[in-house]
Amino acid sequence: MPSAGDRILLVENDPEISDLIARQTLRSVGYRVEVVPDASSAIKLALQTPPDLIIADLNIPGLSTKDLLYALNSQGVHTPVMVIANKGQDHDIIQAFRLGASDYIAWPSRDAEVLSAVEHVLQRVQEGRDRQRLGKQVTDINHELQRTVRELTAIINIGKAVISITDQRVLFQKIVDGAGHVAEANMAWLLVRDQESRAFLLTAQRGLPEVWAKKLNMPMDDGVSSLVAVSGETLAMAGDPLQQFRIAKLGKSVCVVPIKVQAEVIGLLIVVRREARPFSKTEQTLLEAVSDYASISLVNARLFKILNDTVQAVRESEKRQNAVLEALRNSVSEELKTAIYPVEVLLAGKSGPLSEEQKQALQTTRSALQHLEHAAGKIAPPVPITLKKK
Repeated sequence: MPSAGDRILLVENDPEISDLIARQTLRSVGYRVEVVPDASSAIKLALQTPPDLIIADLNIPGLSTKDLLYALNSQGVHTPVMVIANKGQDHDIIQAFRLGASDYIAWPSRDAEVLSAVEHVLQRVQEGRDRQRLGKQVTDINHELQRTVRELTAIINIGKAVISITDQRVLFQKIVDGAGHVAEANMAWLLVRDQESRAFLLTAQRGLPEVWAKKLNMPMDDGVSSLVAVSGETLAMAGDPLQQFRIAKLGKSVCVVPIKVQAEVIGLLIVVRREARPFSKTEQTLLEAVSDYASISLVNARLFKILNDTVQAVRESEKRQNAVLEALRNSVSEELKTAIYPVEVLLAGKSGPLSEEQKQALQTTRSALQHLEHAAGKIAPPVPITLKKK
């Protein structure tokens, strides 16, 4: 069946043949047919707007149909060509097939035979188009699946890094690299809010020019990030709207994602493309997932710092307590030694003879003082607290 889009170019200088094929046979069933008398005109039209089918008489004067086939092939026009040949022109038909002809009509022919041949060729054309379209769809689906796998792999790797890497510098670089990968961005960087100054500091970057990259661990204002720091919402811009911002010097498309703890923005993740290709909703969602991982890592770092500061305070308190305990122990030991000395003098009889009851009492006193001295020497300081990173 003819399609509304089927255009046929007939190259025929014989009015009777062109009328039979074009008006009586093809146009009557709905095909759009344009008739030209020579190959030169056909080549010009085919190059401008290639038709769905060309029907050309092998016996037209001037530039031949074989020249037409050669010209179309050399110009990369892949429109199928049917040739009209008189009976006995088998050699010319074979040459036409060698030059790329799709089919032929032996003349004279009835209108039903012409229509059948045309429909047969156009059906093959449609099948070829369907195959190309299906092949393109399969290729597009494969590319999309491969991209999805890459994106998911990047997200999974970031998740693994968050729970396994304790070095924040390495972890932040992993996050920035992952963001640039999933967003197919030329540049990416991470800004983290300093708790004391409240300024956003450049913490990690990928692909930034040297003049920007040298601001590592310093405040950096690209003109767009500050808007997101206030709004707390992801912002994507591309093209002319970016020209009013400083970040336009880096690229023509940008996406800024806030890193939040509850409603507080504690960091910003920025990706930039040099071309004005906007970041899709899917890419923004993936960047927000990366941002969530960054938030987890920053919260973990803050909690560890608080815990570490607490442990350090406890350790300082223990040192002070131990110093006091050591001083007390030394003082008690000295006092006990002082107390034992006169008892020893009395037991030695240097102050005069002692009765048995006095000796027994002094010996008991000496033993008690020696026991206290020994016990004081055994007082141990508390076991220190040790903080380990997992």
